[in-house]
Amino acid sequence: MATVATENVFKDVLTSLPKAGGGEYGKYYSLPALNDPRIDRLPYSIRILLESAIRNCDNFQVTKNDVEKIIDWENTSPRLVEIPFKPARVLLQDFTGVPAVVDLACMRDAMNKLGSDSNKINPLVPVDLVIDHSVQVDVARSENAVQANMEFEFQRNKERFGFLKWGSTAFRNMLVVPPGSGIVHQVNLEYLGRVVFNTDGLLYPDSVVGTDSHTTMIDGLGVAGWGVGGIEAEATMLGQPMSMVLPGVVGFKLAGKLRNGVTATDLVLTVTQMLRKHGVVGKFVEFYGEGMGELSLADRATIANMSPEYGATMGFFPVDHVTMQYLKLTGRSDETVSMIEAYLRANKMFVDYNEPQKERIYSSYLELDLADVEPCISGPKRPHDRVPLREMKADWHSCLDSKVGFKGFAVPKESQEKIVKFDFHGQPAELKHGNLVIAAITSCTNTSNPNVMLGSGLVAKKACELGLQVKPWIKTSLAPGSGVVTKYLLKSGLQEYLNQQGFNIVGYGCTTCIGNSGDLDESVAAAISDNDIVAAAVLSGNRNFEGRVHPLTRANYLASPPLVVAYALAGTVDIDFEKEPIGTGKHGKSIYFKDIWPSTEEIAQVVQSSVLPEMFKSTYEAITKGNPMWNQLTVPETTLYSWDPNSTYIHEPPYFEDMTMAPPGPHGVKNAYCLLNFGDSITTDHISPAGSIHKDSPAAKYLIEHGVDRRDFNSYGSRRGNDEIMARGTFANIRLVNKLLKGEVGPKTIHIPTGDKLYVFEVATRYKADGHDTIVLAGAEYGSGSSRDWAAKGPMLLGVKAVIAKSFERIHRSNLVGMGIIPLCFKPGEDAETLGLTGHERYTIDIPSSITDIRPGQDITVVVDNGKSFTCTLRFDTEVELAYFNHGGILPFVIRHLINSHH
Repeated sequence: MATVATENVFKDVLTSLPKAGGGEYGKYYSLPALNDPRIDRLPYSIRILLESAIRNCDNFQVTKNDVEKIIDWENTSPRLVEIPFKPARVLLQDFTGVPAVVDLACMRDAMNKLGSDSNKINPLVPVDLVIDHSVQVDVARSENAVQANMEFEFQRNKERFGFLKWGSTAFRNMLVVPPGSGIVHQVNLEYLGRVVFNTDGLLYPDSVVGTDSHTTMIDGLGVAGWGVGGIEAEATMLGQPMSMVLPGVVGFKLAGKLRNGVTATDLVLTVTQMLRKHGVVGKFVEFYGEGMGELSLADRATIANMSPEYGATMGFFPVDHVTMQYLKLTGRSDETVSMIEAYLRANKMFVDYNEPQKERIYSSYLELDLADVEPCISGPKRPHDRVPLREMKADWHSCLDSKVGFKGFAVPKESQEKIVKFDFHGQPAELKHGNLVIAAITSCTNTSNPNVMLGSGLVAKKACELGLQVKPWIKTSLAPGSGVVTKYLLKSGLQEYLNQQGFNIVGYGCTTCIGNSGDLDESVAAAISDNDIVAAAVLSGNRNFEGRVHPLTRANYLASPPLVVAYALAGTVDIDFEKEPIGTGKHGKSIYFKDIWPSTEEIAQVVQSSVLPEMFKSTYEAITKGNPMWNQLTVPETTLYSWDPNSTYIHEPPYFEDMTMAPPGPHGVKNAYCLLNFGDSITTDHISPAGSIHKDSPAAKYLIEHGVDRRDFNSYGSRRGNDEIMARGTFANIRLVNKLLKGEVGPKTIHIPTGDKLYVFEVATRYKADGHDTIVLAGAEYGSGSSRDWAAKGPMLLGVKAVIAKSFERIHRSNLVGMGIIPLCFKPGEDAETLGLTGHERYTIDIPSSITDIRPGQDITVVVDNGKSFTCTLRFDTEVELAYFNHGGILPFVIRHLINSHH
């Protein structure tokens, strides 16, 4: 947002890109024209950052010095230097799209109140908003599940959908993909991903930040993309450069090929475990080596998708011939594909495996022979706890024995074999520890991959032919990532076998993996809760944190879609597939895993004959036309939104209530109470759950007071446009472990002055009413899991002024900064316990009152009222973040900036 549009410092390297048959595609900023030998040694992922810096270099938002830092990556990256990055576009999905559009509408109102032109508030960077409403699996195992679930979805979400439709007309530069089209990441891969932009004759690489951490899936297509908080995404779309640490790049060399019967999911779970162990937080991972030719684009996308689970910012696959084939397969035009290849070759961003490879430099190296990968699953509570299939039975028994933890349930020996008999709709049924009650083929990780999707169909087919059947009390479901999947499952003839096994399509969207499993049958739910059974879910998702998939499944395993079907048939995770039969088929014959498992060759044949370019073309032509339910929504054509005070979905948040033109300046914290005292690995799911609204919770109370019936509560995720509910949903996870409660689990805390035990929201409200600041104490990796802007907005509305933790997850820390909350880190080796803090003390954090006296990462003293004091590191990591703090957060900063830049 420069006051004057300055000339680009690098205008001399602007070069034209000729077409093969004469004429030109347009102009581009040429990396070879810089004549700098260091560029040839850069990882491909860093070249994308470099091109963006050169193209946006105005010596205001991006300086010549920033460009030099990136070119000198080999020397600068170990020093953790900051660089600005301006991505080519922003990707929002429904849940984050609503609060983003709420904030834009709210900013227009604030501009208006301050007497400035509110129409200046528009996205300055193209925004793709995919309404990939996550589907609540209300109806499963039914031929018309899709239509039924979609109708429920529209009834529940009509207000939000209408609001987004208003946004698509009120704001420029915003493309809205209507609901029912598929999962955002798959739509991005198959349709939205440009790979190379051509904007008014200027060519440049596609790059994207998205509001979901699995945005990284697009890295499989050679498009640099990763998840950011909703707050950062809003700033990016308003033209702010994203400040980031220039990352180290781990070179991951792939050799050989996968063994027969091993899936991309087995590979990704293996890669996830290797990278987790290597330590890749805050880094890029770039894949290379001759094994790349063996990996289909869908397999690459599966590995890229799980970047958040291995902790990397990106798992990047540079563009090569496989990428080009995929672009053609998915219906991109020949002209576009030629332009993409011509540009990337000219700008040294294309990998041609037929040519000798120039040595690139990486920060560290890993290598995997694909032939070493074996079938595996991950669980029971974390994505990186991989278990080889052959060890699964032993591992399960060790989990039953072990004390409660990531790998333990502490079930007493004498009750490990207990069998609970119950009546399931008139037929006798039974449950044991480890029995499945949910089997879901779901999630963006796998449902875009034809190999594993058609593989699961082949398992179902073989099982049907051998006379095996999934038990009716297991809730089975299939949620493809896009309409294309249905087309190829139908063409292959395998969908009918999946249907026979109960894997009917329930909808196109995110389901089980985000906690939208829907209710279990009452008889099953009662059998579990009344007898304390450790029931299992097996899903082809990417997250299995406790309490996330379903409150009643304590063991949750991630597996490939074909393994989901195999485990559903077995009915339990307590099985050794190599030695024990899965079940009894026709004529009393024992059926084993090997009898139902397809070979790689069988799968390849079905993929070859069933996955066709026409399917992609027709699916996405239909998307742009919308669907009847979407097209019938009528919305007002105003540029300012008329807020409905009675709406329980869309509410104007109080962010700009007393906003003045002068920034408020930095603030310390005086005599604050500790609202919550946490251990390690508190996820954004603990801080701001996305799933169902518990019937006794403060949010439920608010909804009932506003005349909402319990069956219409919907999820927290769907109500992110209403700050009243989201503030009440903050720290409302039923599995919250807060040390102030001395071992009791749940969303409550202690009001220190009185000792009262209440819901967190109620305690926070009391402190606010009495004029007290609050802080949160936490352990390592605070805020891990999905990037969720409400995990920062919520605590801010509750009056939390600072979080003191051992370490923070990257996106969550920047979101706290964006909302004006101070992130502080204990010094290495220290934490609340070693310092003898119980959380019953009062805390004063002394921060200089002038922004010019604060440096990124400086030491700050925290004084406790018991006479102790300790030193923390202030985690404002850049000058830009200090500016946000000075302004009371990123949104007020942008508004003041916009007003000032136009006077």
